[in-house]
Amino acid sequence: MDTSASVIVIGAGFGGLAAAHHLRQAGITDITVLERADDVGGVWRENTYPGAACDVPSVLYSWSFARKHDWSHRYARQPEILDYIREHATSSGLRDLVRTGAEVTGAAWDDAARRWTVELAGGEQLSADVLVSAVGQLSRPSIPALSGLETFAGPAFHTATWDHDVSLAGKRVAVIGTGASAIQAVPAIVDEVAELKVFQRSAPYVVPKPDGAYSARQQERYERHPQLHDLTRSGVFHLSEQLNKTLDSDGRLADLLRAAWQLHLRRQVHDPELRARLVPDYPLGCKRLLFSNDWYPALTRSHVEVLTEAITTVEPKGIRTADGALHEVDVIVFGTGFAATEFLAPMQIRGRDGRLLSEAWEGGARAHLGITVPDFPSFFVLYGPNTNLGGSSIIGMLEAQSGYVAQAVTEIGRSGPIEVRPERAAAYDTEMQGRLGESVWSSCASWYRDPSGRITTNWPGTVREYQQRTARFDVADFRVSEKVAR
Repeated sequence: MDTSASVIVIGAGFGGLAAAHHLRQAGITDITVLERADDVGGVWRENTYPGAACDVPSVLYSWSFARKHDWSHRYARQPEILDYIREHATSSGLRDLVRTGAEVTGAAWDDAARRWTVELAGGEQLSADVLVSAVGQLSRPSIPALSGLETFAGPAFHTATWDHDVSLAGKRVAVIGTGASAIQAVPAIVDEVAELKVFQRSAPYVVPKPDGAYSARQQERYERHPQLHDLTRSGVFHLSEQLNKTLDSDGRLADLLRAAWQLHLRRQVHDPELRARLVPDYPLGCKRLLFSNDWYPALTRSHVEVLTEAITTVEPKGIRTADGALHEVDVIVFGTGFAATEFLAPMQIRGRDGRLLSEAWEGGARAHLGITVPDFPSFFVLYGPNTNLGGSSIIGMLEAQSGYVAQAVTEIGRSGPIEVRPERAAAYDTEMQGRLGESVWSSCASWYRDPSGRITTNWPGTVREYQQRTARFDVADFRVSEKVAR
């Protein structure tokens, strides 16, 4: 009887390639990574808006098995991150496992065959013993359903689908939203546009970003002394773990971060009226904490206006707000984030007895360890429910999940399909929601929460805790089905 398992991985970003690496390290050879686009890279391939960069220190923003010592900046820019992913995928041979232009529309578990059937756009079907989703939480741009948007006479696009054919030079531009991408894009385009109107629903907390270029000497030192790089990486990791802890009752940096934000705002925005509009109305950490040295200065420019009135309609010439004013603009840019709580949508994933994953997740997505779901045998989710971070590098979480999945697939090859026990998954979810209910994330509405108010995205602990909990695959958490002889 064959003792190996075949695996299909959906997505070729940091998560999907990490999964392929760990599976290969575990001796699994039948691996296919399906990527809807024409290249690897995930969010770093898609997000090419001006100013796009990472808000995690670059020394921490690489796979542990492919550490990069020569980042050009302390916070890496999008093109360099994408180059890193592409170069490693090629040099390691992982790219050979990737099939590009393969968009998955759905997948279904065949209980008789004990396999997954995966359907691609165009109707082609593939099959495998194991299905791994690595599409992430931040892959589907969210554009608000604004009345009249279709009537707007000019270009309108999301930061994640930036239209580089549209010149902003001398244009009147509206940016809707003040999240992580907006605070990078606005300073990058402010000198190019004639007028800039920033529509803010709620102000973010923005603290200084300790950025800067690495000198050639510093890069050489890291290259020649990798142990120094490892020591620096370890130090940054432990500091980022403290940032994670600010979001629970044991937070140590919350007061310091709040003071840093207040001083940052006071020093960079002198107009008291504008400054008042930039004060958040929720506790620090409830929404994503942002890092920027040039966001506030950009908003103080004479041709920039921060608008806090609600948008009522979009008209051919611009945007009308609740006070009745029409703000005439030539281009609309949405910095409105992603449909993070929808996870695998719009793919239709059917588990045992044809049950839809979307139905199983009515009332909020949930998964044991953020990875496995009852009634969905031999199915694994990377960057799944309750695995996002308020601080630190998500790559640490993705690698922990990938190692866990590799162990699980080894067990599947040896014993047969596995399915997490409902009682184990329920107990884990009860723990997660209990801890999250005591966190700062429960104190306001944000993209961390689904429409019912349930926090479905974030992990309530440290990366180290998650790594420890996923270090060993425990078959006792699963039901094992008998293998089908082939």
